Order: sequence, then C-alpha cells, then structure tokens
Amino acid sequence: MNTLQDTMFQEIRNKEIFNLAQHYSLEYLNTIFDRNVFPTEKALENLSVFDEELPINSTNAKNVIDQLNTFGTPATTATIGGRYFGFVTGSAIPVGLAAKNLGTYWDQAPAMNVLSPIGSKLESVVEKWLVDLFNLPKKTSAGFVSGTSTANLCGLAAARYRILERNNWDINEKGLRNSPQIRIVTSKQAHSTVLKAIGILGLGKENIEWIDVDNQGRIIPESIPELDANTILVLQAGNVNSGSFDNFEIICEKAEKTNTWVHIDGAFGLWAETVNELKHLTKGIEKASSWAVDGHKTLNTPYDCGIILCKDQEAMTSALHMSGSYILKSSERDGMFYTPEMSRRARIIELWSIIKYLGKKGIDEMILAMNQRAKQFANEIEKINGFHVENEVVFNQVLVRCNSDEITEAVLHNIQMLRECWLGGSMWFGKKVMRISICSWATTESDILKAVKSFEKALELSKI
Repeated sequence: MNTLQDTMFQEIRNKEIFNLAQHYSLEYLNTIFDRNVFPTEKALENLSVFDEELPINSTNAKNVIDQLNTFGTPATTATIGGRYFGFVTGSAIPVGLAAKNLGTYWDQAPAMNVLSPIGSKLESVVEKWLVDLFNLPKKTSAGFVSGTSTANLCGLAAARYRILERNNWDINEKGLRNSPQIRIVTSKQAHSTVLKAIGILGLGKENIEWIDVDNQGRIIPESIPELDANTILVLQAGNVNSGSFDNFEIICEKAEKTNTWVHIDGAFGLWAETVNELKHLTKGIEKASSWAVDGHKTLNTPYDCGIILCKDQEAMTSALHMSGSYILKSSERDGMFYTPEMSRRARIIELWSIIKYLGKKGIDEMILAMNQRAKQFANEIEKINGFHVENEVVFNQVLVRCNSDEITEAVLHNIQMLRECWLGGSMWFGKKVMRISICSWATTESDILKAVKSFEKALELSKI
C-alpha cells in the first residue's frame, strides 16, 4: 500500500499536476487582455465552494489544481492586463513571470550564501545595477523585501540606529526607554506606510512635525522647520494621489548641512530617475540617506518585490542584525543582514531577469510610455463635459472629479460595475476624486480610449 510520501514522489515523477497547472496558467495569460478587469458577480458567488471544513483525508492533487482553476481563476482581478488603474499595481513582464515560475521550483531562501549561492550572487549583482540605475552613492547597500511598506520600515530603523548611536545609545541593547529623543519631520501627505513604520518603531506618530504642502501635495521647502542631527526627514518621490515629487535638491541640501537623515519613500516614483525625460523630477535624490522603492509597481516585476537602499551599510545591518550559533556567515553576500526576515523567497530571481531583459534603454522606454498614457488619459477625459482633471500629470497618476462629490461617487460605482476598467476613489483637498494609476507595460493607446469611453458611459448612467 502506497504511503502519502510514495504518492508525492510519484507526483513529481509523472509531472501530471505540473503540466496541468502550466496549461491552466497559459490559458489564463491567453485571455487576460480581453476579460473583464474585475470578476463577475457569479464568479464572486462561486468562491463559496472554498467554504468547507478542514479535510480529514488527503485530497487528490489533480482535484486541488482543478478546483483552483475552475473557481479561483474567474475570481481574479486582471491586474496584469492593460486596463487596471486601481492601486499602483504594476503588471508583470513576461520574462519575470517565467523566471518566477522557474524560481518557484528552485524554492530558494537567500538568507545565507550557503542556502542559495545563486540567490546571493543575483542580489550582489542587482545591488550594483540599482545603484547605477538610480545614480546613488557607490557604497549604497540594498535589501530585497516584500514591498515598500517593509522597505520604509527598514530605512527608518537604520535612521533610528544611527541617530541613537551618535548619542552613545545602543538601541539593540538598551531599547527605547529613556533614549535620546528622535525628531520625525514629514509631509502632511506622507503615505500611510510611513506612519505605520513610525508607529512600529516606537517613534510615536504624535511626535511627528508635519510640513505643509502645495496644491500638488509637494512639501513647501520654506515650511520645513530647523533641522538637526537628531532628525529623520521623510520625503516623497511620487505622491500616492497626484504623483508629484518633493523638491529633493533644495530640501536635501538643507538637510546635509545639519547631518539630518533623509529617507525617500519612492515606492513607484523613484523609477523616474531612470528615464531621461523624467529624471528632472528626482534631481537631488542622491543626497538622501535611504530610499524605498518597489519592483512590482513601475518596473512590473511579479508580486512581491520591494527594495530598501541605504548608503550607511553599518546602520542598515546593525538595525536589521541577526545572530545565532548555527548561522554560517560567508565571504559572499548573506542576504539576511539586509532585511528583517531570515525566511524569505528569492524574489531577486525575477528582479534580475527583468532588469537583464530590459536594460537601461528598455526601462526608460517602458516607464516613459506609462507617463505618455497618463497624459493621453488626462487629455481625452477633459474633452468630455462633466469631467475635470485635478492634478498636474507629471508621472503616472491622474485625478479626475465630476461636478459634485455625489456625481463622482456615482460615476466611480458605475465604472466599477461596467468592468471595462477598474479604479478606486480618494480624497483630494476635501473633494472626492477618481484615482487613475497607469503603471502597466501592457496599457496601450487603445486601452486608454476604451477606458475613457467607459467613463463617459458611467457618467450617462449616473444621470438616469
């Protein structure tokens, strides 16, 4: 009689479930650009099939894959298509999907070089590539994390370590109780992940010194308080609503004079530095101390792929330190010293693959196209009476409102129900707006025209 172990060995040898999963995956890709962007009501109702008690006995592997495909595939949001404009959720470049699939079979955990020599090597290579792409100081170190939420946490942890170390306070040994005060200075429109990191690190959201912003959400440099060496100043490359960029050159120059730690939250916007026609938006970022950025947004790596960059390697590794008698350090890169996690997948595989595939010129071309599609959307939507663009379209974000909050809400609801494209809403200086984020390699001029038609139809429906 076969044991469960025997069955699993057999499943690897006969490859049936792997071939089946690959078949379903390719079927999905073949239809992704034509299907509804958001699942139908029927598909959502059918998810109830997963509401079952914990199985007692083993389930046939083929049946597991079949259930996922039959009921899971129709209930996915088509974020890798060309008309998903909701959150700043990038698509996935084909070579990245293929590389991630290969990496899944490798199942590497690049915490230590001995755990994954290939993971260690690719992290070392990509670290240098990123420094080159973003024109950062040569000694900048990179950590590969799940996303900018974690990257912001890492950057602020490094800042906390360095500031307290300057004050002869070892945060790792003494903790925060009775520690010297750290000042936090940031924009009134700082992203919620920055506030989350401040809370987790025990720096206290109530201690934030808020800076006024202009009508695009950019920090007003003249409103920044006097800075000092005990201050963390958080800036933004890409406002989550308007896509605007703080004036890094002026602000970072001011911070340099006082030895202030500057952290730049550049989840999707830092990539503007890689585009010749857009790098004026990021002028001066090299003067900061740390930078957070996602691969899975503007670069279109598969999820999850975040990056923390820090020019103070000692502060970074000390803040995220690991220890243990069983840990085997090597003369090569041991990735666990640059992230909070020891157990993490080798997301570097698809990040390396995509940068290798695109090269500098390809990255420039792809990201500039996103900017062009955003400008196209803004131009087309303003031709329709009843829609108003609320922001200067400098990167990939477009904010649209109607003649009243009530109409804006109704139109947004209708757009979502039509499923031709998908986007969400937000608040912009007291007004309800629709937020269009264009960050997919697959978005074409035709996609923009289809989306605008959907807006127009949604507006007509709201008048019935």
